[in-house]
Amino acid sequence: MTSGAGQPLSGLRVLVPRRTEGPDPIVIATAAAGAEPVVVELIATEPPDDVTELDDLLMALGIGYYAWLGITSAAVVPVLAARARDAGSDLAALTSQTRVAAVGRSTASALEAAGVRVDLVPRGQSSAAALLEAWPDGAGRVLLPLGDLAASTLATGLRGRGWQVDDVVAYRTVAGPPVDPAVASAYAAGEIGAVLLTSGSTARHLVDALGTPPQGTVVCCIGPGTADVARAVGLRVDAVATEQTPSGLVAALVDAVEHARAGASVSTAASTPSAPQTTPPPGSPPFRYEPPPRDPPGPDTPPFHPIRR
Repeated sequence: MTSGAGQPLSGLRVLVPRRTEGPDPIVIATAAAGAEPVVVELIATEPPDDVTELDDLLMALGIGYYAWLGITSAAVVPVLAARARDAGSDLAALTSQTRVAAVGRSTASALEAAGVRVDLVPRGQSSAAALLEAWPDGAGRVLLPLGDLAASTLATGLRGRGWQVDDVVAYRTVAGPPVDPAVASAYAAGEIGAVLLTSGSTARHLVDALGTPPQGTVVCCIGPGTADVARAVGLRVDAVATEQTPSGLVAALVDAVEHARAGASVSTAASTPSAPQTTPPPGSPPFRYEPPPRDPPGPDTPPFHPIRR
């Protein structure tokens, strides 16, 4: 993929830490900004070893047993859709008698792409706490299909407000396949100028699979929870998206890169005021962000909270 000259991320290779079955909006947004996306499947999802409980609860969902279905990760959606197909149905039909809540806009989009009507999306940050705050008062049963690493924030909060909650593991997060040696070599050499992190799991598995990035590599996280985990595993975080969507993540990266480029220009102008501006010759290495050194995370670094994204 060729990056476009004059675009904000032109000349930058960006590691995208996931692989999707269809078009990936993060890859699309990254390429649209002029970068070259380098897709590395740091994590993968697998169904639980025993899907009996999940299938039973989805059957109950289909007959209107639940007042609400709460979805706290877009990764849940293809799992539920697959289980529905195996049962001879589809996710839209199973949710036709139930109100559906999504943790954020990206998760809502995944549900809508599967034909599901979404009734509740919290404004602002995409997190279990925000969804809990936006959840209406009432009574009845709620189904929460979760990942195996998900915190109990939403389930505990809803139970405290009088809802009857059935939470069930819908998928397990596992390490992705071995990284292509050519990509690993480019990463270690600093030839990949930025890394996007979309969850705490991607931060953990980045360190496990590739190690800490070189000093000049920009690390951009999709939200505060992901940033917390990234710092806890020893990563320097350069940018955090204010909007937890693919476009918001790439916008945060663009801001970080443009800020760094502007700072480099000011520094150069101050040290050599009479030097004319020049265009890098063809074949010169791509832009690399050089952040100031930062202290490693201390003992007060917040704990992993996989629902906050």
